[in-house]
Amino acid sequence: MQANESTTSMEVENVVNKPKPVAFPSKPNFEPLKAHEISEGRVQFRKVSVPSHRYTPLKKVWMEIYTPIYEQMKVDIRMNLKARKVELKTRPDTPDISNLQKCADFVHAFMLGFDVIDAIALLRMDELYVESFEIKDVKTLRGEHLSRAIGRLSGKGGKTKFAIENSTKTRIVIADTKIHILGSFANIKVARDSLCSLILGSPAGKVYSKLRAVSARLAERF
Repeated sequence: MQANESTTSMEVENVVNKPKPVAFPSKPNFEPLKAHEISEGRVQFRKVSVPSHRYTPLKKVWMEIYTPIYEQMKVDIRMNLKARKVELKTRPDTPDISNLQKCADFVHAFMLGFDVIDAIALLRMDELYVESFEIKDVKTLRGEHLSRAIGRLSGKGGKTKFAIENSTKTRIVIADTKIHILGSFANIKVARDSLCSLILGSPAGKVYSKLRAVSARLAERF
């Protein structure tokens, strides 16, 4: 009996008062930082060189480039005539620091030879890239062999190039031996594979049939 009484008394003593729930302060709601606040008040700059053959086209479409960059992306832009460079910088009201890089990519895409209508997609969509490579990266060709390879890439009246662009939802610029592709990562890969096949000597018909199969697979996925 004495043992039972001792255990019950110990049990009573071990009962501890439960702590009251602590009332935590409400979750703070911070406003997103502006571009100049992220960089500690420093102005961010980007410079894009203007090749000599793109100087006249840039003059013609300057307002089409200037308006979306200045008004929509809230980034300052000017043409430095002495250095022949397009200069971009953030403003106090630039909403996002990434806008500066998007604008630089947009201007760079135009310098590579893309139309303003196509290049402006870089400002509006996040998952677009420009990939560049040369024909010699795929196969070393010289003289007439190189000319025939460039001809195969374009096709009669640009037919082959347009077919690849339309089926892969990309834009392609063939500038001498350099090739630039604008599009999403997966679409660029499909377009690049088709172009590489043409460089290596595949006939256009074989590339078309392969494109049909791949583009049908891409359409099913999305």
